[in-house]
Amino acid sequence: MLNLTGLLKRLVIGRARRSEELGETLLPKRLALPIFASDPLSSVAYATQEILLVLTLGGLAYLHFTPWIAAAVVALMAVVVLSYRQVVHAYPSGGGSYEVASTNLGPSAGLVVAASLLVDYVMTVAVSIASGVDNIISAMPDLAGHRRALAIGFVALLTAMNLRGVRESGRLFAAPTYLFVGGVLIMCGTGLLRFLMGDAPVAATAQYGIEPVPGEANLAGFALLMLVLRAFSSGCTALTGVEAISNGVPAFRKPKPKNAATTLSAMGLIAVAMFVGVTTLAIVAKVHITDDSCRLTGLADCTGYTQRTVIAQLASAVFGGENTLGFYYIQAATALVLVLAANTAFNGFPLLASILAQHRYLPRQMHNRGDRLAFSNGIVALAVAAGLLLWVYKANVTSLIHLYILGVFTSFTLSQAGMVRHWNRELRVVTGPARRHRIHVSRAINGVGSCITGLVLVIVLATKFTQGAWLAVVAAVVLWVMMRGIRRHYDSISAELTATDPRSELVPPSRVLAIVLVSTVHKPTLRALAYARAFKPDRLEALTVAVDRGEAVRLREQWERLDVDVPLKIIDSPYREITRPVVEYVRSIRRESPRDVVAVFIPEYVVGHWWENLLHNQSALWLKNRLLFTPGVMVTSVPWQLSSSVRADRPAARAPGSVRRGEPAAPRPPYQGRS
Repeated sequence: MLNLTGLLKRLVIGRARRSEELGETLLPKRLALPIFASDPLSSVAYATQEILLVLTLGGLAYLHFTPWIAAAVVALMAVVVLSYRQVVHAYPSGGGSYEVASTNLGPSAGLVVAASLLVDYVMTVAVSIASGVDNIISAMPDLAGHRRALAIGFVALLTAMNLRGVRESGRLFAAPTYLFVGGVLIMCGTGLLRFLMGDAPVAATAQYGIEPVPGEANLAGFALLMLVLRAFSSGCTALTGVEAISNGVPAFRKPKPKNAATTLSAMGLIAVAMFVGVTTLAIVAKVHITDDSCRLTGLADCTGYTQRTVIAQLASAVFGGENTLGFYYIQAATALVLVLAANTAFNGFPLLASILAQHRYLPRQMHNRGDRLAFSNGIVALAVAAGLLLWVYKANVTSLIHLYILGVFTSFTLSQAGMVRHWNRELRVVTGPARRHRIHVSRAINGVGSCITGLVLVIVLATKFTQGAWLAVVAAVVLWVMMRGIRRHYDSISAELTATDPRSELVPPSRVLAIVLVSTVHKPTLRALAYARAFKPDRLEALTVAVDRGEAVRLREQWERLDVDVPLKIIDSPYREITRPVVEYVRSIRRESPRDVVAVFIPEYVVGHWWENLLHNQSALWLKNRLLFTPGVMVTSVPWQLSSSVRADRPAARAPGSVRRGEPAAPRPPYQGRS
């Protein structure tokens, strides 16, 4: 019978899965699309809104730039999707941008990509969930005071769902994603059809004017260019998560590269169709939205007015009001898919962290698979980081959006530059004219992609750095330095542990001196003495520390009365310490005989309840920790199982919660029966 913690874990996560079941978790395209593409698909819910928010800083005068900015975003999306199709086919092992940059531009460039992506995955969770909460509040304004609690709750829910495994989370996320896509396309189609028939939908905010922010009105020249570029960089949030499919190729069914490339193309077409539809409909319906509701002119009381999102305003205008079934459907689907869009990061972050752990840039625990064959440590790490960010920034999309997309375009630029080098190397060895022609086309696509995304990266840095993007830059730099430090640590440990001359390492010590630590004469002490004697050391002695002189005298008398044939040494401790006198005594033996090995045997109680550990074994724990730092000293715990531990020791068919490795075990041969 599982304990309470184990039972709760089984309810939330499910039963543990065998390594041989890993193949059963591979994804068909219909599930891979909502898992890996929910972020770019859902970003249409706020990409258009972010463009409008920036342009309306100068009032209504600059909204005519919206279609041109949207066209630039669409062109960029097409270039990036085509570029990543090349990555999927050339590097199907799942490293994505990190592997491309590391292989072709060097480890340092690869780490820049990895650090940028890890930061951006955290931002994806934070922004997606915050935007989802915004849409919930648009439908139910009374929940505005619970914004942070809702966001943290959704992070916890997504964490639990992903800990159940990739395939299980895919089934849960598929329906909301497809419902959102269908709902938005129906809304856009209905609204545009009404426009063509002369009955254009009109947003509720079309009647309001917008006061420009001081200093942003009547812009010209460089100032106008910067405003347009800021709007473009905000609209580029539509591209977040595009690289997730290239990172997740190993999760697809065979043929993996072909299925991943097909899914990537489908994602690009659907995302472009929805983004163009929403932006066009926002222009037709004359949606007005600002960063501060008090800049809307014509409101009776701006302080009590809650602005609805662009998607909410469009749904209301197209379907005939805020109390219609269509409005609530769009709001529910949008809120749900935005929350679930964070799942793109919950799949991308652990996979990338696992690869980095394999390459010794992150702790090895990040490569371990959990009970359900998911990279549980990466999932939990992402959840903690995103939860902290949502709490600090009060789940505010406008505040978080400035930290966003920087890492994405860093990885876009470096990976496409790396692909150009990859194709150059291929051209040196490929001789067939048809194959060389395809390589030239691929190189041109990646070259154009690198130049364009590099330009966008410069724009994003120039327009968002002072508004908060500097924090994302600092986080990426700190992560880059940390990963380099982790790699140096693992490399130095590996070099130190490498056996260069096995013969010299196998030379036995001159003598083995065994010491059994004694606090009183009882069954654990006698077992430790018997165990030490079984090793047949050259010298065996018992050691106790005289914290209380009277107790030491009584221990000596009891020792002699029981006629224990092992010499007992008593060390005085005038300051009532136990650990230091023992360590100093052991070290003194090592100084006198450096070629000897000292084996210290420590009797310990084994208890069955966590609270019992607080009452026992504290001295033994401190002693072990100190003695382990002394060269030439071997520390052996001799357990004595108390009755509570016997009751707690129940065998389990599968050990839930135990440490697991990232690689699945080799399949066992089928049972042949008795011969």
